[in-house]
Amino acid sequence: MSQTEARHRADAEHPAEHPVDPAPVDRAVPGDQSGSAAPMSHREILQALSGLLLAMFVAMLSSTIVSNALPRIVADLKGSQSGYTWVVVATLLTMTATTPIWGKLADQFSKKLLVQVALVIFLAGSVVAGVSQSMGMLIGARAIQGLGVGGLSALVQVVIASMVTPRERGRYSGYLGAVFALATVSGPLIGGLIVDSIGWRWCFFVGIPVAAVAFVVLQRTLHLPVVKRPVRIDYAGATLIVGGVSVLLVWVSLAGKNYDWISGWSLALVAVGVLALAAATYVEAKVAAEPVIPLRLFRDRTTVLATAASIMVGIAMFGATVYLAQYFQLAKGMSPTHAGLMTIAMVGGLFVSSLTTGRIISRTGLWKRYLVGGTTLLVVGLALLSRIDASTPLVYTGVAMAVMGVGLGATMQNLVLAVQNNTRQADMGAASSVVSFFRSLGGSIGVSVLGAVLSSQVASTVTEKLAAAGVPSSGGDSTSIPDLDSLPGPIRAIFEGAFGSAAGHIFAIAVPFAVLALICVLFIKEVPLRTTIDVEDELSLGLEPQDVTGERAESRREDVGARP
Repeated sequence: MSQTEARHRADAEHPAEHPVDPAPVDRAVPGDQSGSAAPMSHREILQALSGLLLAMFVAMLSSTIVSNALPRIVADLKGSQSGYTWVVVATLLTMTATTPIWGKLADQFSKKLLVQVALVIFLAGSVVAGVSQSMGMLIGARAIQGLGVGGLSALVQVVIASMVTPRERGRYSGYLGAVFALATVSGPLIGGLIVDSIGWRWCFFVGIPVAAVAFVVLQRTLHLPVVKRPVRIDYAGATLIVGGVSVLLVWVSLAGKNYDWISGWSLALVAVGVLALAAATYVEAKVAAEPVIPLRLFRDRTTVLATAASIMVGIAMFGATVYLAQYFQLAKGMSPTHAGLMTIAMVGGLFVSSLTTGRIISRTGLWKRYLVGGTTLLVVGLALLSRIDASTPLVYTGVAMAVMGVGLGATMQNLVLAVQNNTRQADMGAASSVVSFFRSLGGSIGVSVLGAVLSSQVASTVTEKLAAAGVPSSGGDSTSIPDLDSLPGPIRAIFEGAFGSAAGHIFAIAVPFAVLALICVLFIKEVPLRTTIDVEDELSLGLEPQDVTGERAESRREDVGARP
């Protein structure tokens, strides 16, 4: 038996006693003509990871830095609550619709080049957003940004999966979670300071130098083999997926405001969206040689349940947290900077939880308990936040946000890790992006639906209170984002109370979705993390079925035997 085989056997039998070195990145793979090279050291992986983390940071920063600036932006551009929602939804929509396409492209083209292309698209969107003169122009620019963010959010996970084994991946995923937390906490603070000092347009310009540095660092440090496979792009599937998802997201974004939920417009949009996705399913299953979303991935129970959980986490996370800045500014009367400081409680919990769970998972190879604990805390945090209103003490709100942050830190990256652990390397891009896609889809739905609920409830409450106070109002008065400083004291109190009670209401709506995520996680079967890059590597090394777990090992052997 060779030394390599002996080491792999030892790692499988005693994972906690044998630390696992990062796996080779430049290794021979089916179809690769480049051969293999020496394994990457921890230092080399960190150098390559630095550019990826910068790219992820700037992608996350683009959302969080704008959150505290949005009330001021919408007021300056004469926008409404609907416009407020669409500035967020436009990015989520294009990010969501294109994420699986980016992932599939990563299975066929240079991952490094694709990450750099995504950065360039993001830079272009940032420039246009910074010079926007109307809400329409800003929303369009945010859509362009979303194209780049979709690529970065999908590709960073794929590249890490190409460099590091699942066993070690928990450790590096913890770094991703930490960067996510850093961007989340620094974004609102930076955004608040920028808005209060040099103007909101610099919220879009400030990410440009960071993205440029990430581009250069990636060029110098990221060296991955290009797997040479026949390139067959599924244009029909990609078009149908993007079209179907976009139409349905437009429907949930506009329903209840531009038309009734039960109306001719609703019926038409739902019909078009469902038909497009049905056609996409047929194309992916029967027509496409290289489908954007290979349906065979959903034969694996872990992938199905993790995907379902990702949708629910997306609804709860994006849909609820995106309106926290609005709550602090419009219900509590805080400045953008002060509102940014209030996010520290949630992000601190996310930061610590992500790093801690990532290191523990890498050491033990076990991950399900942290997913269960994380989703449980997410449910508890959202339930606590459902009790807030304009008069809620800040200490209570901070504790609730911290609990939710700890839950998110233990959940988000580990759902992707669970799926990657059960996936062949040749499908890694598609599988990783599927989880990100459905989480973003859930987020888009959550932001749209909860935004519509918030807008409707605020409008109803303000109209009722103004009428009771003998103050005439028009529909536009109750649906637009107010400048609190310009309002008389009694009128200001009415708006603050309306936004406060509406915020608690949308957190209450998010709770059942978090409960569904917890149920999905409970039914996931834990598979100890592999110590090799690819699932076939374990079988080729002759590891026993219990090392891979019986059910997965048998299915993998059948899959290997079925391929030429």
